[in-house]
Amino acid sequence: MQHPKDRYMYWYELMLRIRRFEERALVMYGQQKIRGFCHVYIGQEAVAAGIESAIRREDSIVTAYRQHGTALGRGVSSREAMAELFGKETGIVKGKGGSMHFFSKPLNYYGGNGIVGAQIPIGTGIAFAEKYKGTDNLCVTLFGDGASRQGALHESFNMAMAWKIPVLYVVENNGYAMGTSVGRTSNVVELYKLGASYDMPSEAVDGMNPEAVHEAVTRAAEHIRAGNGPYFLEIRTYRYKGHSVSDPAKYRTKEEVESYKERDPIKLIESKILENGIATEEEIQAIRDRVKAEIDDCVEFAENSEYPAGSTLYEDNYVQADYPYIRD
Repeated sequence: MQHPKDRYMYWYELMLRIRRFEERALVMYGQQKIRGFCHVYIGQEAVAAGIESAIRREDSIVTAYRQHGTALGRGVSSREAMAELFGKETGIVKGKGGSMHFFSKPLNYYGGNGIVGAQIPIGTGIAFAEKYKGTDNLCVTLFGDGASRQGALHESFNMAMAWKIPVLYVVENNGYAMGTSVGRTSNVVELYKLGASYDMPSEAVDGMNPEAVHEAVTRAAEHIRAGNGPYFLEIRTYRYKGHSVSDPAKYRTKEEVESYKERDPIKLIESKILENGIATEEEIQAIRDRVKAEIDDCVEFAENSEYPAGSTLYEDNYVQADYPYIRD
C-alpha cells in the first residue's frame, strides 16, 4: 500500500465499511436480532484505519469490547462479524462470543475483551512472546480512557519498559468512560503523559484523521522494531453514539457531538480524495455501492445461518498446547 492513492482509497473504504456495518448493527439490535451488550465504533473509524495501514499482518492486535471496527480492519469479514452478533454458528467464534468477544488466531486478533483493562497485560504478554521468539513483530494493545485508570496499566508499563517489550500501547480517548468524563476521574487529562514516569516515548494524536494516526503509528512501530521497547499513543477520538445501545448519552451536549461530526473522518478523507484528484466521484460512488451491497449481504447471511447446536457448548474451551519455543 505504498502508493498514496491506494492508501487513501483503503482508508475511505474501510472507514465506510465500519460505519455502515455499525449503523446496520444498531438497526438489527432494534429488531431484537442482536441481543446482549453492543458497543458501536461510529466516529472512531480513523483509529482502526490508520493503525492497520501502518503495521503488518504479522503484528498482533488486542482490544476492548468496542471492537467491531477494529476486527473489520484486521480482516474479519462482514459476514463473520454480523453472524457473530446474531449468535450464529457461522460467526467468527461460532456464535459463542457475541459483540464483545471476537477472536481470530489466523489474523493475529486476540479480542474483544470484556473486562476493563484486562487486555493491557494480555497484549504485553503477546508482545513478550514475540521478543522471546526473536521476531520483530509487535502487539498493538488498545484500551479506552477509562481503562487508563486500572492498576494493570502501570504494572504492564513498568514491565514493558524494564524488559524492552515490543508493545504499542494505544489509548482510544473518546472522552468518556461510560458516562464519566476524563476530567472527573483524574487530574491527568492529557493521558499520553502517563508514560512519562516510565520514560516511555509517548505522544497525543488526532484520532479523527487517519493520516495523523498512520504517521504516529509508523513512527512508533519503527521505534519498537529497532529494539527500543514500548511506545504509548493517546489517540484522541470521539464516539457519536452512547457508550452502548442502552446509553442515551445525556451527559454531553448536542453541540459537543455536532462539533466532532464537523471533523468526521470519512467526510475528511472523501473531500481530500476528490479535491486532490486522487480519485473521481464515480470511483467513490463505486465504493459506496460495493459497501452497501456487502452490508446487505452480511445481514442476509446472518439471518440465514443456523444457531450453534447445544452439543457444541463445551467445545473450544480448552486446547492442547505445545511449547516449541521452550529452551533446554
